Amino acid sequence: MTAPFGQRLADAVAARGPLCVGIDPHAGLLHRWGLADDVDGLRRFTDAVVDALAGEVAVLKPQSAFYERHGSRGLAVLEDAVARARAAGALVLLDAKRGDIGSTMDAYADVLRPDHPCAVDALTVSPYLGPGSLQPAVDTARLSGGGLFVLARTSNPDAATLQSAAVGERSVAQVVVDTVRGWNTPGWVVGDPLPDLGAVQDLGSRWGAGTGSFGVVVGATLPRLDVDLDGLGGPVLAPGLGAQGGTPADLRRLFGTGRAVVPTVSRDVLAAGPDPVALRAAAARWAQEPGG
Repeated sequence: MTAPFGQRLADAVAARGPLCVGIDPHAGLLHRWGLADDVDGLRRFTDAVVDALAGEVAVLKPQSAFYERHGSRGLAVLEDAVARARAAGALVLLDAKRGDIGSTMDAYADVLRPDHPCAVDALTVSPYLGPGSLQPAVDTARLSGGGLFVLARTSNPDAATLQSAAVGERSVAQVVVDTVRGWNTPGWVVGDPLPDLGAVQDLGSRWGAGTGSFGVVVGATLPRLDVDLDGLGGPVLAPGLGAQGGTPADLRRLFGTGRAVVPTVSRDVLAAGPDPVALRAAAARWAQEPGG
């Protein structure tokens, strides 16, 4: 059986460092590379990024919207890129932010199945319909050895409108974090009381065998960390480095140095293309930054 995503992620981080590079082929970036905003440009861009980085970084994170906008031919480019990236040793996190209920959520999660045409290692999901709505994806992830990153406390300007709203004595974001902590606790299911923090506080607090397969997305540009991540048991995906203003110092300020954090950078690496040497050098600079 496939090793659980948390274990594979910890192994990849040990071998390559924790950096995740986003693959975001939007029209402006294609033009900057001298490529047309069409399927051929999309393919040439994606091939260049995968060829340069899939053997270097721990995680590649293609944004599905930039492939979906080109229709079925764009999705074919994505499928090919995912397969080649995984063959080169990178884990692939599909940034799709899926969220629904029942059979629809189950269908979204099919990309975690190893026999799917676009089989990936992990998927970003949205909990807006309630934590229980994601249970089909949790079940699929457990069966397939896949992982999930759940939007919890993002740093876009108006995120706090919903994420900081109170649910009893907790914020919405904290409810999400606590639910994911439960998923990383053996035997816990939605509806059960949350597990005792003292029993799980060491799980996944650092990279290693105890890293869970279920993580949260917490922005790297937050002014302060206003959710309690203790005992999460899984990794934190921290987008926002580089062009969005986040720095390695922000990672240390928000998360300290003892937590399983996957820092994410996109534009500051992709802007170095299309030269593969320049792409690798840009990724290496971020990987070597203290806290990066």
